[in-house]
Amino acid sequence: MQIGTTLNQFLLEEQRHLGGVHHDLPALVNDVVVACKSLSHALSQGALAGMLGSADSENVQGETQKKLDVISNDIMIATAERGGYLAAMASEEMDEIYPIPVQYPKGKYLLLFDPLDGSSNIDVNISVGTIFSILRCPAGVMIPTAEDFMQPGTQQVCAGYALYGPSTLLVLTTGHGVNCFTLDKSLGEFVLTQTNLRVPEDTREFAINASNSRFWEKPVKRYIDECLAGKDGPRKENFNMRWVASMVAEVHRILNRGGIFMYPRDSKDPTKAGRLRLMYEANPMSFIIEQAGGVCSTGREPIMSIQPIELHQRVAVILGSKNEVERVVAYHAEG
Repeated sequence: MQIGTTLNQFLLEEQRHLGGVHHDLPALVNDVVVACKSLSHALSQGALAGMLGSADSENVQGETQKKLDVISNDIMIATAERGGYLAAMASEEMDEIYPIPVQYPKGKYLLLFDPLDGSSNIDVNISVGTIFSILRCPAGVMIPTAEDFMQPGTQQVCAGYALYGPSTLLVLTTGHGVNCFTLDKSLGEFVLTQTNLRVPEDTREFAINASNSRFWEKPVKRYIDECLAGKDGPRKENFNMRWVASMVAEVHRILNRGGIFMYPRDSKDPTKAGRLRLMYEANPMSFIIEQAGGVCSTGREPIMSIQPIELHQRVAVILGSKNEVERVVAYHAEG
């Protein structure tokens, strides 16, 4: 596919490539993209439209919601529910799944999304994003339940994210590589600007929230200590550390120049296997990273092999450049 191809043209070609199995998928992706365009506009207005600040509410995880968390969730639902391609949706911001209302036609897909990843950055104007994942609704299911969403990441048919930064970007995979589109606001269209993104296998850059270092498990502490030791340490290389507190921004950097992103399991809250949500963040980002040649793990097992047991399940996430992730996984294996 040539640089400059519009997303609509790309999706039509992708439909031909996928054949009749997923003939509704391009139209569903387009609905999601329309929601991302709307959200991009809302974010660009910021304080001018009263978009900043707290919504004085909490989501299912007990986290304080920003106004734009609520607005972005509403935008995604309103845009995607009417197309006739979905049987149900699930959002990081909602306690339960959202069945398609009876007045709209139903389709064969399930949509999961984090409507506004990194929302703690909104008020200081740092990049945020939207993450989404598409699954097939199990055959014969007319009224989906949460159980129908309990599919491992390997069952995803599409995943992507929008990054709202200096420009608005869309990164997408349907299991045949990873491509990046840039929103041309003069056209109102996403245009293909990067094809077949690949994560470099080696890196000298890592991203982790170092304030949690006292809670890290031994393998993670070992890896980070080696990085921090630089040329004087066992790696004999200097490393740079990055931390944006927006998974979309972290992953996009890794896609473009390599690196490793870590939100590992720790002892801060022993009841939780990790911080990030398997269904809304870890699985779609793992699909994207692995399609670009990277590796994704909890440290103990591949993320996309995990069988979900609940809608808002949390997991540890270690993803990025192949050789670095495999090093961390080896340290976990050593104990």
